[in-house]
Amino acid sequence: MKIQKIILLSTLSSAVLFASGYRVPESSIRSTALSGAYIANAHGADAAYYNPANMAFGSDRNHVEGALTYINLAKIKYSDNRGALFSGHTEDENLFAPSLFYSSASYSGFRYGLSLNVPGGLSKRWKSPYQKLFAEEFTLKIIELAPSIAYKINDQFAVGGGLRIVYSEGIVKSDGMDITRASHGLVNKPAARDMEADTTEYGYNLALTYKPITPLTIAATYRSNVDLNHEGNAKLYLSGTKLYDGGASVEVPLPAVAALAVAYDFGSTVVEAEWDRTYWSEYKRLDFEFKDTVPVALKTAYDDPQPRNWKDTDAFRLGVTHHLNDKLTLMAAAAVDENPQPQANVGFELPDSDATIFSGGFTYQYSDQIMVGASLLYDKKDSRSVTNDVVNGTFKDASATLVTFGMSYSY
Repeated sequence: MKIQKIILLSTLSSAVLFASGYRVPESSIRSTALSGAYIANAHGADAAYYNPANMAFGSDRNHVEGALTYINLAKIKYSDNRGALFSGHTEDENLFAPSLFYSSASYSGFRYGLSLNVPGGLSKRWKSPYQKLFAEEFTLKIIELAPSIAYKINDQFAVGGGLRIVYSEGIVKSDGMDITRASHGLVNKPAARDMEADTTEYGYNLALTYKPITPLTIAATYRSNVDLNHEGNAKLYLSGTKLYDGGASVEVPLPAVAALAVAYDFGSTVVEAEWDRTYWSEYKRLDFEFKDTVPVALKTAYDDPQPRNWKDTDAFRLGVTHHLNDKLTLMAAAAVDENPQPQANVGFELPDSDATIFSGGFTYQYSDQIMVGASLLYDKKDSRSVTNDVVNGTFKDASATLVTFGMSYSY
């Protein structure tokens, strides 16, 4: 019954937490090219999302930028210490994440912005028999609409902030199994689940930018925690018989993120260093709530809270922007990012590990009004050996590749 509980509870929650656990802080041309080291030097339309305060220092024009990011999640290989029967791999996953940004001209010292982007999402499929018991397939879509405002206090200091409107939709299907380890292999007793849920929740973001001297910019941003209370319908089965068909909900945090960045303009080259902390310690436990009574046969498996006890994580990012000439700008960056999972809670639904990130890209000023660009990012996860109640082996070869194409228009 413990295995059944892990199947239902952890699969949906981990999909939701892809929005930040594997959060995607790169969804514009420059943010992808700079591995997310794009706060102090954020400019143009996408400053409306990455640092609203910086809109106050932009040119006195309206800016619109659109981008499309292709995301490839490479096949994860798992080698189990108990033998080939327990080993396996995921499928490659290919996702697309569009984004749209707008920042306004100045209105009595105020600037207004709007962003629509995909801050996270996931589709993961294990095709190997043992892993399918925990995470056969799940898909999550998250869209964030963020109106923002900035005010320039003086030539050195500006503040900004806005609202986070987050819509999340998840579809989770799996073949949950109660596993008996015996000398002849696995004895499977079907306990399947089919669940769909969605929610719209709200949060806020704050930003400030300080320019003590002309070439130096210091910036700080904060995105609030958003509790995602998914509500929908769940169907629970045991041995092929439907035992539950009714309302269900689960609340998980989209954790707060604080960032501090410093950028220095050497003339034709800008260097930015950034630190950010994701407050994963908000994720202490997971508790599914069912509208109707869960049958006794499934209550222990599906209705008890599941501890998580994740830890806060730090990321360090370094980006370089070089203006080769009046038309062409080149960018490159590197970053390191921690994972929040204690070993006791690592499962097949989200086998996370520390990451090293490299990226690069360019923008080309086609005309006074039109800019085009492209960028590439590679996120390599470390191999990780795990021993707990479910996992007894090593995950390796996990990685993500992001390719972003975009265009901006100023008027």
